Amino acid sequence: MTTIKNRYDFVFLFDVKDGNPNGDPDFDNMPRTDEETNQGLVTDVCIKRKVRNYVQLLKGLESPYDIFIREGNVLNLLINEKRNEADKEDEDEKKAVAKGRMKMCEQYYDIRTFGAVMSTGEEKEDSDSTEDVNADGGKDKKNKKKESKKKIKGLGVVRGPVQLTFARSIDPVDAKSHTLTRCCVTNDNGNNNTMGNKNTVSYGLYRMHGFISATDAAKTGFSEEDKELLFEAIINAFENDHAAARGEMNPRALIVFKHESPLGNARAGQLFDLVKVEKKEGIEYPRSFGDYIVSIDKCQVPATIEVEELIK
Repeated sequence: MTTIKNRYDFVFLFDVKDGNPNGDPDFDNMPRTDEETNQGLVTDVCIKRKVRNYVQLLKGLESPYDIFIREGNVLNLLINEKRNEADKEDEDEKKAVAKGRMKMCEQYYDIRTFGAVMSTGEEKEDSDSTEDVNADGGKDKKNKKKESKKKIKGLGVVRGPVQLTFARSIDPVDAKSHTLTRCCVTNDNGNNNTMGNKNTVSYGLYRMHGFISATDAAKTGFSEEDKELLFEAIINAFENDHAAARGEMNPRALIVFKHESPLGNARAGQLFDLVKVEKKEGIEYPRSFGDYIVSIDKCQVPATIEVEELIK
């Protein structure tokens, strides 16, 4: 597979209706919000999880599309396995670590895409002990010293070529907590039929920005095929992730800027500013994607950058 040669920046719009797109465990799983503006937030980790889940369903955990960060994996065991393989192939420690990192990138799609921390600290390895020589030239057995050396444990850190921002809603969201009840009780010594709470936002259109670095892709082996799979996963992220708690979540726009050069031909912020999302006239409380107008000022896009809308 050929690694990508171009830089990419993209804008992803998605919405939620009567659901919780990303609960905050520090606040009783209420939808995440900016406390000052009441705009809704969805973390990059949340979207990455959905991408991983889609790739896992599509590719079935087979190399080179295995998933490193997933339920059931014992990460240190997987890291040490590759480290031990690399140590057997190369006695030079630095070369072994680099070789082990590349093996991880080759097997795991999410490491090749998002990067990973694969360092578990440092461990000390004791070498042969030495004995002090006393003034008479004899060995002092009471004052033995052990020389120790530090060996890097794990495989260090891989910086992924794909980086995502938090998603932020275009307008403030109305976050609510709904008490749920049921018609039966859990035991025969009470009549409390309260079941719990469901937290939702009435409606929110969220905007996320993404970046794909060609220079970092060369280090992990992130290929054109990987990039196409990433966009496919983003578009289909919610299709196999439905849950009553999340309500209705749908992708609405994926606008990709492809630079002619690996380092880019314009600043990402400059390109993002060309994508406008505005409420239609007369709409005070948006309740659907149809209440917004999304526009791209393509006349201001440099000739060395291609624009593609992947969701029509």
